[in-house]
Amino acid sequence: MTTEEHDSGTAPWSKPRGTAFLLSQVGAHAAARFAERVGALGVAPSDVGLLRMIAMRPGRSQQSLAGELGVVPSRVVTLVDGLERKGLVERRRNPQDRRNYALYLTEEGSRVMAGMREVGTAHENDICAALDEAQREQLAALLEAVAVQQGLTPGVHPGYRR
Repeated sequence: MTTEEHDSGTAPWSKPRGTAFLLSQVGAHAAARFAERVGALGVAPSDVGLLRMIAMRPGRSQQSLAGELGVVPSRVVTLVDGLERKGLVERRRNPQDRRNYALYLTEEGSRVMAGMREVGTAHENDICAALDEAQREQLAALLEAVAVQQGLTPGVHPGYRR
């Protein structure tokens, strides 16, 4: 410990300020708040991600979801089963390959997605309230650069792999 650290009564490790720590701290906080917000719609964050992926490509297969998420197909079957039980997604036989199912949002799934747009906007505004528009854009660009360098799949949360 240096004289300055001793005199001030604080050690250099007493107040974490590293970028990775701050990303983790804000990320954990944002994830918890997001879970609270989407819970009001009757869904979990993992449901939202899958619903978004299905809404973006209606009729996609469970195998394509597994590939994009980087998980084994049986994991996707379990996740889609949960969405189906909630009445948010329906499986239809794929007319080109009857061994596969095509995934579609139900009316309720579409309603939840509409609510998610509002929730997502409110969440983004709340979490980034300390930043002006230019700062938000800069932060997003910097985080995107980190995500690319780390090999993360764009638009896919790595939590599905757990």
